[in-house]
Amino acid sequence: NVLGAPPPAPPPNVPALKDTGEGGKPATVRERMEQHRKNPVCATCHSRMDPLGFALENFDAIGAWRTTDADAAIDPSGVMPDGTPFAGPEGLRTVLLARGPQFVQTLVEKLFTYALGRGLEPTDLPIVRQVARDAAARKYRWSDVIAGIAASQPFTMRMTASPGDETTSAGRPAQQ
Repeated sequence: NVLGAPPPAPPPNVPALKDTGEGGKPATVRERMEQHRKNPVCATCHSRMDPLGFALENFDAIGAWRTTDADAAIDPSGVMPDGTPFAGPEGLRTVLLARGPQFVQTLVEKLFTYALGRGLEPTDLPIVRQVARDAAARKYRWSDVIAGIAASQPFTMRMTASPGDETTSAGRPAQQ
């Protein structure tokens, strides 16, 4: 999803990951993912997804920095499917910036969806692309992306349902 190429739905009956590794000792997330990728069906998607997660593995579930997982040192390195190696959040940032247009296009689409409170429609896409192009011209500054969305026609002209209304101005059911 980060680069605009979401994986397909998982196959049915995927077994849960085992919490233990060899000798019954707790397994790290990386070890569990490597075990999971031994299944060729799982490896198809996980070879694309896992490296991005490994780069951020130093962050725990609430965002605190950690250096170990299951009493083993965390290895935040990964390799993108095209062979580009990286390590840690800084390396991931470099990889994403090298794919600036693809990453920003996806980011703008996700932010527009959130800002509009609805999915994107074909008529929104030229404006999404314009916001992404404008951000590129200003070195992808976060504030330029947000300002571009906030000043856009879909955002400024969006309609919300009045209390008790069951449809929007476009005749679609109001979102709850």
